[in-house]
Amino acid sequence: MFRGNAPARIDDKGRLKVPNGFRAALEEAHGRELFITSLTGEYVRLYPMPVWNDIEQKLSRMPSTHPSKLRFLDRVNYYGQTAELDTQGRVLIPGRLRESASMAGEVDVFGQYNYLEIWNHDRFLAKLQRDPFTDDDARALSEFGI
Repeated sequence: MFRGNAPARIDDKGRLKVPNGFRAALEEAHGRELFITSLTGEYVRLYPMPVWNDIEQKLSRMPSTHPSKLRFLDRVNYYGQTAELDTQGRVLIPGRLRESASMAGEVDVFGQYNYLEIWNHDRFLAKLQRDPFTDDDARALSEFGI
């Protein structure tokens, strides 16, 4: 399980060095194979391959012509690529996704339960400002005992 956040850097070659705490959890629980993608191009998602395989298994139960499935696959495949952590814990962010998500220099890596999400620091702060946590959000979570 991934939780919390850690600052990180995208190097000049477009590689992310996965922060040590996340790297240890990733390798111990899932290995080093990843699927890197995004739904919007604003951020990067690093899915451990076993987690991504579970998503694909669920998708396989949907009709092949389901419009939501097709839109989802269009996006994750446009931005997505398989990858593997190197021996130093780095992974190359695909160029198309690196450009659209402004992945250069300082970034923030967030644990999102079973995947990691990476944001350009300034872009994430702007997201927090435009999308505040509301009383409706608190009520919705309380329905689940949170």
